[in-house]
Amino acid sequence: MAWGSPNRERRVLKAGHSSIAVTLPKPWAEAMNLRPGDLVVFDQNDDGTLYLKPAPTPGASPGVAPYLVQAHAFGTSGVLERLIVGAYRAGHDAIEIRTDVALGPERVEEVVEAARGLLGVSVVAQEPNRVVLQNFIDPSKYGLPQLVQRMKMILVAFLEEMEEVVRRGARSRRRGTLEEEAKKVLSLLVRQLFLASRDWSLARRIGSPDPRQLLEWRVVVHALEELAASFGETLALLNDEVDRLGAEGSSSLSARLPELKGRLKDVVEALMHRSLDRACEVYQGNGGGDRAVGEGRRGMVRPRSSASARHALHLLERSGVGLDLLAELAIDRAVAAGNETILVEAA
Repeated sequence: MAWGSPNRERRVLKAGHSSIAVTLPKPWAEAMNLRPGDLVVFDQNDDGTLYLKPAPTPGASPGVAPYLVQAHAFGTSGVLERLIVGAYRAGHDAIEIRTDVALGPERVEEVVEAARGLLGVSVVAQEPNRVVLQNFIDPSKYGLPQLVQRMKMILVAFLEEMEEVVRRGARSRRRGTLEEEAKKVLSLLVRQLFLASRDWSLARRIGSPDPRQLLEWRVVVHALEELAASFGETLALLNDEVDRLGAEGSSSLSARLPELKGRLKDVVEALMHRSLDRACEVYQGNGGGDRAVGEGRRGMVRPRSSASARHALHLLERSGVGLDLLAELAIDRAVAAGNETILVEAA
């Protein structure tokens, strides 16, 4: 694309009696479908940089076009919900569903539940053969770093719930709430990335000034999705098997969960604050929770050990893959941020 071209310089030209002009890169103009006479708008930063984008077409509705689903009928559970979630994540504000056969009560409830599981979405019209959902979120108000920090808080809450289950020997009542919150934030994160890929000005406002960073953010979101799924599965297992953990299993989990929680906080902190020294320290995993979890699981493989506790530790060990990926990205982000140099001791 144009932003990756090595020729990024343009000579300032005289235009008219007292005006000056700069030509636009042809690949960018073609990608934006610009023609002579079209308007562009720009934002000016305090440091003097300018961000250009095509001006909105007069009379055109802002945002992405409404997403229309037309079907003869919906008889299979889950299809409607997935369509709604997919349209939301792809950046559509209005989602309209039309059918030849009237939606039954179960399908209507599925639509309502899907709307409840998405931040800013409400059902604004409901007829036997037609349902319309509308998103009311202003994307510029939700920065990518803030949403990642929110996901960190949710993941930490998962681990704290696991600690409580093991300590009290009682089931968690917050699992459903945490899973719902994680789903909402993750869907909004994906939506933000889709919208930012279409609007560079929005990308800059929500924390991704370089369009190439959007792919990096998508990998971050994928790792967070994997962590949320792993933690949710582990908490569900502990809820079901809390009476079968045994003293040894409870003790091992009580020792390992705080370490994993500390590791999670350190990794996200390094990811959000670009320090190469800190990123390398986190990557090396000195006292890292994922490694400690693996050691704890291996130490529990004895006849007296609880199979439920071993399974829980295995799931937590699996989450270390997501943390390792985030730690790698922390180094990538730090390297891209500047020319900081550090001395790393050889292993």
